[in-house]
Amino acid sequence: MFIQTEATPNPATLKFLPGKSVLPGDPAEFRAPEDANGSPLASRLFEIPGVTGVFLGDDFITVTKDEHAGTGFDWPHLKPAILGAIMEHYASGRPAVEDASQAAPEGEEFFEESDGQIVETIKELLDTRVRPAVAQDGGDITFRGYRDGVVYLYMRGACSGCPSSTATLKYGIQNLLKHFIPEVREVEAI
Repeated sequence: MFIQTEATPNPATLKFLPGKSVLPGDPAEFRAPEDANGSPLASRLFEIPGVTGVFLGDDFITVTKDEHAGTGFDWPHLKPAILGAIMEHYASGRPAVEDASQAAPEGEEFFEESDGQIVETIKELLDTRVRPAVAQDGGDITFRGYRDGVVYLYMRGACSGCPSSTATLKYGIQNLLKHFIPEVREVEAI
């Protein structure tokens, strides 16, 4: 099995492309070992010292490392262990996620019923124009809410904690949404 790796805009996160399906459907994020109980793949990756986050996409895995852990926890040291864990997982034949409820993003959506049409347009723009581009960088951005002209988004994977995420939100996504939806004033991450 040949697994490609790609850098992401977040220096603490690396994207792994196994050349096989990882998690068809909705992506899953695990921010701590105890969150990964329903995922054999994420659980295995958290066994590697220095791994602090795992994000599973349709055809990729992003792994976040502890950027403050020091020597021995840099990518040249961690990458071989991560590659080995991914190969072992695929050799086992187990699914990436056994319990989908463990992988669901936290929180309920919030918006006024009268804003339903605006919210549908926001979601459509996110799904067709934003999320595919963000997935290229090993992350995901999902709609969380809309209130008084402010769109609230949830950032996962490589996007969470990325130094360029503020610029992506303010100058990319905010401008896109304001262009198509005049009611949108601002975009915030939650």
